Amino acid sequence: MSEPPIPYDIIVIGGGVNGAGVARDAAGRGARVLLLEAGDLAQGTSSASTKLIHGGLRYLEHYEFGLVREALKERETLWGIAPHIIWPLRFVLPHRPGLRPRWLLRLGLFLYDHIGGRKKLPATRSIDLKRHVAGEPLQPQYARGFEYSDGWVDDARLVALNARDAAEHGAKVRTRTRAETLHCEDGLWVVEANRDNGHSYRFTGRAIVNAAGPAVLDLLGRADAVPDHQMRLVRGSHIVVRRLFQHDYAYFFQLPDGRIFFAIPYERDFTLIGTTDVDHDGPAHEARASADEIAYLCEGASLYFREAITPADVVWTYSGVRPLIEDGSGRPEAATRGYRIDLDLAEGAPLLTIYGGKITSYRHVAEAAVDELVDHVPALAGKRWTAKAALPGGDFPTSGAAALKAEIKLAHPFLSTATADRIVKAYGTDARRWLGEADSWDALGGEIAHGLSGAEAAWLVDHEWARTTDDILWRRSKLGLHFGAEDVAKLANWLDERR
Repeated sequence: MSEPPIPYDIIVIGGGVNGAGVARDAAGRGARVLLLEAGDLAQGTSSASTKLIHGGLRYLEHYEFGLVREALKERETLWGIAPHIIWPLRFVLPHRPGLRPRWLLRLGLFLYDHIGGRKKLPATRSIDLKRHVAGEPLQPQYARGFEYSDGWVDDARLVALNARDAAEHGAKVRTRTRAETLHCEDGLWVVEANRDNGHSYRFTGRAIVNAAGPAVLDLLGRADAVPDHQMRLVRGSHIVVRRLFQHDYAYFFQLPDGRIFFAIPYERDFTLIGTTDVDHDGPAHEARASADEIAYLCEGASLYFREAITPADVVWTYSGVRPLIEDGSGRPEAATRGYRIDLDLAEGAPLLTIYGGKITSYRHVAEAAVDELVDHVPALAGKRWTAKAALPGGDFPTSGAAALKAEIKLAHPFLSTATADRIVKAYGTDARRWLGEADSWDALGGEIAHGLSGAEAAWLVDHEWARTTDDILWRRSKLGLHFGAEDVAKLANWLDERR
């Protein structure tokens, strides 16, 4: 008679940034980890952010100083472990007469510069928009402003790389595997799960981490557990238009209704504008930008740019649902972006639930979650480690991206400058592994379209759990902005032939 399977130490449910971060941290401390995701990695909220590693300047107005301080401390930590997918970005904040006074903006930026331990990022400075390059695309009434630092992140790749590092530390990652029911037997959690191919599985584990994001309460219901907090689901929508300016600065804009939004250089040829804050009803996966939200962002941008933006200019939209802790705030944008970690032992084995949070704080949240489990999961013998260890491909200095790009361009001269730049920003030093010694597109299995080769697509399938064209084009990359229908069909055929 065969022995029953060895239980996992921790089963993490939810393949967003918090779940992948917990899986990475716990696996690196010695635990036997299983990560379950009902869809693709980062298929929900974690690929629908504004792509920023930031403290949240506007949260200072809501007196969330602790939240801002914690996030600001994480900015340079994350940049240090992932300099390929995270890089500094300078923001321009024009002063708009009649809204927040200049002294208040300067005070807020002074706090922003100093409460988070900024070391490498440049400080805030006042600017004359009549002379600054970022003033050129703006309407002439904007004469004064400020320039400050934050960071950019490829959010979906951040999730994939955390999952990859978890797997390299021994974790098992199962995408498209939905946890249907959870219950305790003899001090162990039993998870009944279904894969999208119709196969059913039964997993056992000593502890569960509920990192299901917008579905956090639904998962607690499947475990017959009582939630400690109520959630408020808030939709954030973004629009993408053709590039509105040629410089590399981003903008932080104020609106007359008191809200703010960003306009950011995006994927070389585009500008990303967002976000909205609207209470969301219905399943999170059905989130779509409404006509009102699109019009709102177009009108807001048109208050600042010389070139008016209309819904007809929008080439793509995306929306994500933020699972915020219900704190009684009247307006969605005022609801806290903080998080709570609750450990429940009432079911007979540890059930840890992560409520809320933001992408900038994910590593700290994961670390705190694993710390909560140390006394209950003996295998967690290792010390904290994720603040210093590079994510896959990120083992080079924060100042080393240009040198890495030059190396790759020299070794593979058939790559265009734009393609080499994209590869470095997506894979870092891991690019060497699939580029090999290729001296032509043929040596990489041919170019599928727009700089995507067969070798790169194979890497994403074999090492990053990609299965569909959407996985490759909209989460592992944003090449979907460049691919036409024929290009997508060509990639689909490539995937079909490889199966």
